[in-house]
Amino acid sequence: MDTSQIFVTLTGIGLAAFVVWYFFFGKRETQSATLTNSGIQEVAVTVKGGYSPDVIEVVKDKPVRLKFYRDETSSCSEELVFGEFSLRRELPAYETTVIDILPTKAGTFEFTCGMNMLRGRLVVR
Repeated sequence: MDTSQIFVTLTGIGLAAFVVWYFFFGKRETQSATLTNSGIQEVAVTVKGGYSPDVIEVVKDKPVRLKFYRDETSSCSEELVFGEFSLRRELPAYETTVIDILPTKAGTFEFTCGMNMLRGRLVVR
């Protein structure tokens, strides 16, 4: 193996390690829900190449209102799936879709796009 092959191999390994770190171990944007006057926990989520914030913290046994604003036309983000809550919704482009849920047990619940590529988490305490 000559030096150029070693360099290309090490660069490839480094890039692969970066991709794994970024998608699985990188810092995630976390936001706690704000409590409205009517007692509803509310969070606005922007959908554009991912979910922002992608980790949402709420309190169990209190209603939660998630407002998903889809700021793109990518086909991957046109559907939202909350498996634990048996919820599947279409997200129209450049519109806000409101989702109301009542988490009755503590835990971490994943939400994804219809293709299972975009991911977020609802952390219930």
